[in-house]
Amino acid sequence: MKTVKFSLTIVCAVTLCLVSCKDDDRSSVYSWVSIATVENPNGSRYFFFTLDNGVRMWTSATDIPNYVPKDGQRILANYTILSDRKDTTYQHDVRLNAVYSILTKDIFHVTAATQDSIGDDPAGIDDIWIGGNCLNVEFVFGGHYETHFINLVSDSAKVYDDRKVHLEFRHNAHQDTEAYRQRHIASFRLKSLWKEGVDSLALVVHTHEYPSERRQYELVYHFSGQSSKKKAFEGDVTTGNVR
Repeated sequence: MKTVKFSLTIVCAVTLCLVSCKDDDRSSVYSWVSIATVENPNGSRYFFFTLDNGVRMWTSATDIPNYVPKDGQRILANYTILSDRKDTTYQHDVRLNAVYSILTKDIFHVTAATQDSIGDDPAGIDDIWIGGNCLNVEFVFGGHYETHFINLVSDSAKVYDDRKVHLEFRHNAHQDTEAYRQRHIASFRLKSLWKEGVDSLALVVHTHEYPSERRQYELVYHFSGQSSKKKAFEGDVTTGNVR
């Protein structure tokens, strides 16, 4: 089983599944770490989030002061299940122990005017998958001071005859020096690709990876929100420095 090891500002060494976690007032409880989508239209400190398998949680308690996530934000949440719910619109009350806000964006439709600004710098792709009606990418790059821009691009100037939707994972490093390795996750909303009369689309994601390799990843996007595969993370997740 792969593990998730976050930087100390996020969560201390936990596994993706069940791990033992000791608190001052709870001698032995279990925590989970999952990717989820926030439901918070009212901008409240307490909110719902839904896992990619459809399980819905209510944050009835939180250990994160003043944290108010945006509606539709993708997160990597560390939480403790406090109680189960039956005959309600959600399945569990949880305590939110820690959270990492995932870069969450729509597909960018590039034009000739924006082609240069979108960038085409290499990045290392550790994994790429579909879940929560999003294309999710775990990636790494070398950086230092500059904020790097990450986008999933649709380029109408490029025509393909395979009846698949072609997208490009693009990285603009803004000429930053590669002083240290950064690891991030990004989620790109795919609902704009929905079409009447079909229940799935074949996607091809083009990448520019280190040192200068062009690769393609083929995935199937099910409009039901079904995940293309289950995903476990490993390595340190870095905060900030991407947009």
